[in-house]
Formats: sequence, C-alpha cells, structure tokens
Amino acid sequence: GVILIAATNRPDVLDPALLRPGRFDRQVVVPPPDIRGRKMFREVHCKRNALAKGVDLEILTQGTPGWTGADLENLDNEAALMAAKENKDVLAMSDFENAKDKVLMGKERRNMVQSPEDLKNTAYHEAGHAILNLLLPETDTLHKVTIIPRGRALGVTMYLPEEDKNTLTRVELESKIAMAFGGRAAELIIFNQVTTGASNDIKQATNMARSMVCKWGMSDLIGPMAVGEQSQEVFIGREWVANKDHSEEKARLVDAEVKRIIDTAMETADSLLREHIESLHRVANALLERETLTGDEVQRLMKGETLPLLDLKTNPKKLKTT
Repeated sequence: GVILIAATNRPDVLDPALLRPGRFDRQVVVPPPDIRGRKMFREVHCKRNALAKGVDLEILTQGTPGWTGADLENLDNEAALMAAKENKDVLAMSDFENAKDKVLMGKERRNMVQSPEDLKNTAYHEAGHAILNLLLPETDTLHKVTIIPRGRALGVTMYLPEEDKNTLTRVELESKIAMAFGGRAAELIIFNQVTTGASNDIKQATNMARSMVCKWGMSDLIGPMAVGEQSQEVFIGREWVANKDHSEEKARLVDAEVKRIIDTAMETADSLLREHIESLHRVANALLERETLTGDEVQRLMKGETLPLLDLKTNPKKLKTT
C-alpha cells in the first residue's frame, strides 16, 4: 500500500489535500526527534562534510529542540555554504553557529546604520536579559548574547537547554517571565525611559503569565481550573456564537492575577539588576566593544574578571553607526 509519512512538529499545517481520505492506505505523522535522535541525524549529515577540530555536536544538538531531520539537514547545508564563501576546506563551529542564527532569526543586517544611542540602548537591553539568566533559578544555560541585528531584532540573547523538556515548573516559568523583562528593566535603570524594543518580550511574558493562570492551574487565587475555553458551533460565523465558560467576575480575577505575575516579575528584574549594576555596565560595555559575547565570557565579566584583548583581524566589527 501507499503510506504518507510526515515528519513535522506542526501536523495542523499539513496540506489538507494530502490527508484526504482514500488517497493513502495509511497516514503516519512522525513527531520531531528527541535529543538523541537529533544527535544521530547530525552524525549522519556531518559524515558528508569535513569538520574542523572543536566542532561539538552535543552543543549543536542541544540548541535545536523541536527540529526535524529536514531542519537539521537545512542547517548543515547553510553551514557548508557559509564555509564555501570563505574558501574553507572544513566546517568550523562558527559556521554552524552562524547558520543556526540565520535559520532562526534571519540574515545579519550588516548594512543597517544605527545611532550610538540606539546601539547603547540595545547593549544594555541584551545585557539585562543575559545577567538575569545567570541570577535567576532553574534557567537554561546562557549560550551567547549579541547586538548584531538579525531579521527584525536589533539584538538577541540565546539560551541552550541542556535537555529536552516536556514540562515546566512554576519556578521555571516565573524565571522566564522575569528574564523577559530584563531588557525593559535595564532601559529604565540606565536611561530612565522605555523604548519599543521590548515589545516582543512583553508579548511573550504576557502569554506565559496568562497560560499559567488559565491553562496550567498555577494561580493560587484561581486554582487548578481551565479558564477561557470556548465551545463553538461548527459553521460560518461561529465567532459570534462562541460560549464563554466563565463569568465577568472570573475574567476580572484572571486579569488581576496575570497583572500580579507580570508586576512581580518586573520588580524582580529591577531589583536584581540594581543589585548587580556594575555587572550590567561591564557586560553592556563589552557588547559595545565586541558585539557578541559567549555565556562563559558573561560569567567572567560578572565575576569581575577581564577578557583578553580582542583581535580585530580575526573578529572584525560588523556594525555601522552614524
């Protein structure tokens, strides 16, 4: 018989024509591989390319949770293209890192011209995220932080989960929300004003806080109950007949609880950054000088250590300022 096998982490986006009854004798939707499966994929793909010393497949595998085999092959192809552009005979760790950044966030916007004020604001914003990641409990490992624009982002702080997680604790979620407000808190502390740069952080934090209250029963006030589920009639115009399963009073309690979680996270972020203000200055200034820092370098700066001098021949600056 004819079998359709679809490897995806979003089976809901498959073409409905593919899933039409009778077209295939059997339909199988394969979930994305776990960390062991992804490592096996990497080992197979990397046999086709010569790898430089220092390429750590374990780190590359940890940074791709939820990726399918096709996603991983695309990543390896991008790394090979980047190495070829520089006439390299082997693929280095930097090629894989740059390829992953491109796949996840888009191509580097090297020609983007920024004012020194905007660049400084971005440096403190990302430094706030990075420092809170190292101070808060039960967070993923800090991988790197950069102020090089990619896609629509002016800077990015990247975390590296040590293992695939199927569940999250309340402490982990509260730390994630506080980390999301690290950039906004740093802007307020240093510049006494806010910018639009935290829009995506605020959106993610709000969604997590609302899910804690409405989906995961992590609010002592609301309790372990689902709020906001809707039963809809299956016909055109169903949005006008959706039936709410909660009262207006319950909705007000939910909004108040979401706001309490967000306010608490913002206070936590502000308090920790003020307590470690010297570290905030050191990390932000290092970002302005180097543009990208690894997690180890951020930890050294927070300990008061000095980083080795930057070799501009091997690490040329990429950003342009007015």
